[in-house]
Amino acid sequence: MKPRAVVFAYHNVGVRCLQVLLARGVDVALVVTHEDNPDENIWFGSVKSVAADHGINVTTPADPKSAELHETIATLAPDFIFSFYYRHMLPVELLALAARGAYNMHGSLLPKYRGRVPTNWAVLNGETETGATLHEMAAKPDAGAILAQTPVPILPDDTASQVFDKTTVAAEQTLWRVLPALIADEAPHLPNDISKGSYFGGRKPEDGRIDWTKPAQQVYNLIRAVAPPYPGAFTDIGQARFIVARARLVPEKGLPGIAADTQRALQDLPPGLHVKDNALFGVCGDGRVVAIRELRQPFVDESETRQTPAGGERVVSPAEFGRLTQSLPHS
Repeated sequence: MKPRAVVFAYHNVGVRCLQVLLARGVDVALVVTHEDNPDENIWFGSVKSVAADHGINVTTPADPKSAELHETIATLAPDFIFSFYYRHMLPVELLALAARGAYNMHGSLLPKYRGRVPTNWAVLNGETETGATLHEMAAKPDAGAILAQTPVPILPDDTASQVFDKTTVAAEQTLWRVLPALIADEAPHLPNDISKGSYFGGRKPEDGRIDWTKPAQQVYNLIRAVAPPYPGAFTDIGQARFIVARARLVPEKGLPGIAADTQRALQDLPPGLHVKDNALFGVCGDGRVVAIRELRQPFVDESETRQTPAGGERVVSPAEFGRLTQSLPHS
């Protein structure tokens, strides 16, 4: 008899892990997911569409703590409850409805980086490795016993989006590898010592503001951590906002295409964005330089009393940036 599961899932990890369950012959009786937020950049796959393709019932409750959802799941009497990048904590009373356990896929190597957006935090903090962990769900977030983990490297120029793609594959591999043992009641349940780990909260778009007085490596890590399709690291000049979409940290020995004289001249400039030799650079507090490969500016609705984002962005060339900033009042 096939094991029965209720799956809470969203995003690419939700898509891939749901597909793993189906490929392994699990009877997915219900998928609980989110309605897409119209104000969010939806650059990822749709769990709802995958469920529809397989004829699986889908629900999108605003609150997973609702009595109605609890009653629905209790009636289904699942063997397992899985959470794959679902955005809400599930109450312990709901988890208890799974006769054989409730498990979550987390995007880090627990106990490191418990909490929200672990991939972005790992890139921001300059980590060289992250991964995916399948663990038992508990009252505290990402605190239950560990069943399996798969590491992935974070290369020096990787953006969070690139690392997330690796983590998605790692999540798929982790679940595929351990699921037969879990179904057979033979999966290991290893200690998850949260005292040896770390916890991070969510991030807001405003957290992407660049402080050019920081060391260049910190600035570059921020740019990588929130590069598109995330909201992007930004700097304000007067009332104008500029988003650094792509960049490269210039090593102290220089980069091909950047003259040594140019690099020396930049080191004498104050922290901030500058145009030199028809190229854009960010000068940082330690005198090192970030080469800006793509600068964007949000479209604004000028009909409002104050300029507000109107949706979308346009690329700003070095020459245009120079003209714009000459005409802007600096704050």
